[in-house]
Amino acid sequence: MKPTVTLDHTVMHVSDWDSATAFWRDVMGADIVSTPHGAVVFRFANAQLNLHGPGAIGSPVARVPVQPGNSDLCFEWHGPIEDAQSHLATHGVEIELGPVNRFGLKGRGTSLYFRDPDGTLCEFISYVDDAPSGQS
Repeated sequence: MKPTVTLDHTVMHVSDWDSATAFWRDVMGADIVSTPHGAVVFRFANAQLNLHGPGAIGSPVARVPVQPGNSDLCFEWHGPIEDAQSHLATHGVEIELGPVNRFGLKGRGTSLYFRDPDGTLCEFISYVDDAPSGQS
């Protein structure tokens, strides 16, 4: 019998708490939630980014701690990809690639790629637009 599971959280490393918090709150729309241990997590509608950062130790579970910029995360943009482009420009975030065709959770979409302050690769995918010609 196939189990029913959903993604609860993933872990990302940040090198500076303040710049990471500002980026993930203002650019990505995360809710910043304090944990009972005095740390923070970045929470989205149905998933959470737990954080390793300065002073954080991933052991005993993490064999090799997550490094800054070592993640690759995709988020659905709920609207036309042009709105995502404008949003990123407003926040001074450089687009590295896109818009390009991609295949995600909901099938074919249009994506933009950019990075957080630590170099983590971020992607906005929109399923609203007709995808432009390009890689998939």
